[in-house]
Amino acid sequence: MEVTISNIRKEFERFPALNDVSLKIASGELIALLGPSGSGKTTLLRLIAGLDFPTAGQIFFGEEDASHRTVQERNVGFVFQHYALFRHMTVAENIGFGLKVRPSGNRPARTEIRRRVSELLEMVQLSGLEKRYPNQLSGGQRQRVALARAMAIEPRILLLDEPFGALDAKVRKELRRWLREFHDRTGHTTVFVTHDQEEALELADRVVVMSQGKIEQVGSADDVYDRPGSPFVFSFIGESSQLPIEVKSGTVLFQGQPVGILESQEGEGDLFFRPEDVVLVDAPDALFGKVTACRRLAGTRIAEIDIANEGHAPYHVEVEVPLHAPVALGSELRFRPTRWKVFFK
Repeated sequence: MEVTISNIRKEFERFPALNDVSLKIASGELIALLGPSGSGKTTLLRLIAGLDFPTAGQIFFGEEDASHRTVQERNVGFVFQHYALFRHMTVAENIGFGLKVRPSGNRPARTEIRRRVSELLEMVQLSGLEKRYPNQLSGGQRQRVALARAMAIEPRILLLDEPFGALDAKVRKELRRWLREFHDRTGHTTVFVTHDQEEALELADRVVVMSQGKIEQVGSADDVYDRPGSPFVFSFIGESSQLPIEVKSGTVLFQGQPVGILESQEGEGDLFFRPEDVVLVDAPDALFGKVTACRRLAGTRIAEIDIANEGHAPYHVEVEVPLHAPVALGSELRFRPTRWKVFFK
């Protein structure tokens, strides 16, 4: 099911939680809505679900305008962070609940419900646990029951709100892999909300980066990480450092001095770079500062560096260095970005 969000605005007591948001989601696509708290990602998910309605704009399911249709009319599956399972029902009863409460004319026969529940239990790898209650399951198992319950009604769209947020890191990683495989098997159009960058980059076909009620960038994991389209995306996705610079005659100047990198556009702006995109140099035209801390990161180290800023607090940057690099606390380190982005003012 293709979903088209057209010029959506959502206000709460005149506060715009979403401001002129447009997005097209292809049928069968797995989309992540990624952003900090207050960015509007959960509001957008609720509008797609029909749990809230837009102040302005439209939401289409295929060619159908679903903007003001109810949750039931939209036929969406919704999975919450905290499972929302019925504690007094068994696993099988939870999964089949949505089918049992349908109006009589649209309700499957009991044998069909049992068949569907059994099929879903196998699909989510919980066969044999159908008679257990939620409090007899692990967190990861409960979340898979919640997903099976959402799938039981054969939804046109599957929506997940921070689905793994309540789980520990190891279980979260296992479930991410499992959800990707599950999505590839079922082919449902799936939209999930997360503030976990690793989760979004690993799982989604495309990532929608949101900030302050607007979409900052939409693209693949490679797009938003390697080719960020705004200062917000660069600073929000992954680790990064930022320094004010000026470009004159194609040369990047920091505090009036060349730093050994070139840029075609002229003017003042901010230089962004990631810790892994840095090389140590022994040259006068380079960035430099004092090492204030150093920590191990897998097969490398991260050096924290303070760069003097006369009359103000120093600029703080991080660079990734080889394990064998002579990085002592208080020593001076000279370096250059090998990949960078300048956002001009």
